[in-house]
Amino acid sequence: MIRWKQFLTPVKSLDAEATRKLIDENSEEQFTLLDVRQPGEYEHGHLPGAKLIPLPDLPDRLAELDPEKTQIVYCAVGGRSRVAAQMLAGKGFDRVINMSGGFKAWKDKSAIGSETQGMSLFTGSETALDTLKIAYSLEQGLREFYLAMIDKIENEAAKKLFKQLADIEVKHQDHIYAHYLELADNPAPRDKFEAEITSDAMEGGLTSDEYAQRFNPDWESPVDIISLAMSIEAQALDMYTRAAQNADKDEDSRKVLSQIAREEKTHLAELGKLMDKIA
Repeated sequence: MIRWKQFLTPVKSLDAEATRKLIDENSEEQFTLLDVRQPGEYEHGHLPGAKLIPLPDLPDRLAELDPEKTQIVYCAVGGRSRVAAQMLAGKGFDRVINMSGGFKAWKDKSAIGSETQGMSLFTGSETALDTLKIAYSLEQGLREFYLAMIDKIENEAAKKLFKQLADIEVKHQDHIYAHYLELADNPAPRDKFEAEITSDAMEGGLTSDEYAQRFNPDWESPVDIISLAMSIEAQALDMYTRAAQNADKDEDSRKVLSQIAREEKTHLAELGKLMDKIA
């Protein structure tokens, strides 16, 4: 027997801009971004931190969603997400929002790649201290990339911008090391802490070559450089949020990942302000 009630349950809809404001004003721990498209669609672009459960799989995967959180559901243009939102509401989820217009209407930064991209760095079994070391190494990789670009370009404004971005990454590392000092019983001095850091990847889980190939920026253009930096931060927000969702073996590690994700959201906003100044 078809249970029509679940498809007739009214749900709240917000457009993409209102959804963006809701996301910006709340912690990632208060909501789930639920992408109900197919894996190929998700890989080509998705909201940072979105959990992928294709609509055909949703009835069998409801247990993966926390009913205490607000479920923000989206698809390509809004049709599948409305059905998914009504299904959730009919199954007892009290706080469900359908993003009308879908991903096509989303004008803010997005992330690319599969659900597993970058997860080789975070298996879910890391301690909080392990997590901080990984995060520090990713910031270091990005800083070294920005510094290396200074000697490869001619535009003086672009050179200064890369130096500024590198300095920003140092501040990000300062925050991570401060977290480490708070958590470690016998914290290592910073030079010894850094000696343990090794990674070929940058924030977001990709290498510099992979970012260059995917986004193909004009390295002499300050606007393109900031746009790339924002894309990298969006990838980082996406990666840390997904890693937090998977960190079910160590609560402290999950909290650290959630905190870093919140900081990445702040970093992205700061780069947006920098873009406003130069664009």
